[in-house]
Amino acid sequence: MLLLLLLLPLPLLLLLLLPPLALLRQPQDARPSWLSWLAGLQHRMAGGALCWAAAWQQRRLEQSTLHAGQSQQQALMWCLREAGRPLGPLQGTTDTSTFRNHLPLIKATQAQEEESGGQLLPPTSTQCYGEASLQATLLGLAALSKAFPEVLTPGGIACVTPTSPWPRPLPWPWRILDQVVSAPGAKHPGALLLEALRSPGLRALEAGTATELLDVFSGLEANGEELAEAMAAGNPGSPLPSRAAELREALDLGPRGLALRLWPKLQVVVTLDAGGQTEAVAALEALWCHGLAFFSPAYATSGGVVGLNLWPEQAHGRYLLPPGAPFIELLPVKEGAQEEAASTVLLAEAQKGKEYELVLTNHAGLARCRLGDVVQVVGAYNQCPVIRFVRRLGQALNVRGEDIQEDVFTEALGRAVGQWPGAKLLDHSCVESSILDSSQGSAPHYEVFVALRGLRNLSEENRDKLDHCLQEVSPRYKSLRFRGSVGPARVHLVGREAFRELRAALAACPSSRFPPEMPRVLRHRHLAECLQRRVLS
Repeated sequence: MLLLLLLLPLPLLLLLLLPPLALLRQPQDARPSWLSWLAGLQHRMAGGALCWAAAWQQRRLEQSTLHAGQSQQQALMWCLREAGRPLGPLQGTTDTSTFRNHLPLIKATQAQEEESGGQLLPPTSTQCYGEASLQATLLGLAALSKAFPEVLTPGGIACVTPTSPWPRPLPWPWRILDQVVSAPGAKHPGALLLEALRSPGLRALEAGTATELLDVFSGLEANGEELAEAMAAGNPGSPLPSRAAELREALDLGPRGLALRLWPKLQVVVTLDAGGQTEAVAALEALWCHGLAFFSPAYATSGGVVGLNLWPEQAHGRYLLPPGAPFIELLPVKEGAQEEAASTVLLAEAQKGKEYELVLTNHAGLARCRLGDVVQVVGAYNQCPVIRFVRRLGQALNVRGEDIQEDVFTEALGRAVGQWPGAKLLDHSCVESSILDSSQGSAPHYEVFVALRGLRNLSEENRDKLDHCLQEVSPRYKSLRFRGSVGPARVHLVGREAFRELRAALAACPSSRFPPEMPRVLRHRHLAECLQRRVLS
């Protein structure tokens, strides 16, 4: 219905835009002048249609967030109506209190394991389809265009990974704005990167996640000469041989600022926010993408889009939790008591500065699913909260009751790496010693695997700094170390390919989530061994 309403004012546009679609993939210097003119007209009209649709979605968002309680009640009604199983005592109800009283909270991991019960499971596609995902894409593109007006010019965007950062592909007629430089059908990151390198005028670089983009730049450095030869040999008589020389020159100057040397007009990097991406974003900002803005258009989970980013100019992701479907509740997080039962609050009841765990209900499983994502309310948009991601509850280290949460360990590791001369952290994961049977009669401890840039070997003095930093950020850990109940953390340097192998192993798991998350604490031996096999030092 939404698509029909959007297309009704555009019947003449259909006739005008269809002819060049099959020809737009021709190189610009090979196009006849009339085709270039038509392509430009097509792009301008699609941009106008985007503005119109985004303005309509913005009005809907304003109305729904001004009356968040009523909007959430309507979202719950939709979830109940679309549920594919008997509702029992919930039949015919639209009361949120009755709903919460009759359906218990369930953890995301439990929901994923109960596949036979039709619980909340990851989508099989890399896009989360639905009205919320379309809204996130349209409003995200409009916000991006407002912050960086030249990004949506023809040939201004290239995606260098098989997955897209946008929650949903654009329907016609806006699909022309999604016509990136990449060749049709190109799915291998190397082929996508090669096409992007052939376009020096890019203004935005897209990747599914920051971790995937980090892999792309690592591959670019490793295979730079091969890519340069492919560009020089692929089009005799074209400007590409000089482009190949530019690539070689850019690589010779090192990783810092590489993206801007390759694409001087580049303004922004677009990736999708997902758990465990903070270190990849920090590494990209400090090295390859230094000087560029980063924008994540949505906060997406295995149950759908739960947050919209309307502020591309903000340095770190802030997301509005909209009151539509899926139905969102917030579970207050109590320090050291995450497992205690507590009452959830609705969006309009969220308090600024407080931390909450996201609870999601959609029509697919009709389960009040605790996602394990902890967010902090940093502001408000009408009656709805604006949040930032803090940590994941399932990523705590706990060998003697010390309960070191993901954000606390990340802070300690960051302090330690800052004391390692020339080192830049690319990735890390931890394993409790019991998983690898590495205690061997000694006290239980952490096995920490790190991938670094700028440091090829770790001295014992540098390894010990992590343990000292952990004691600084966690008094409980310090006390256990003083008594000898916990052994010192053991740090292992691994190659970057170790984490690519780990992600491949995670993707092969039946319960793998979308968006792809990078675990910081590994609970299974076979996953830990992916890193253990790649230890360099």
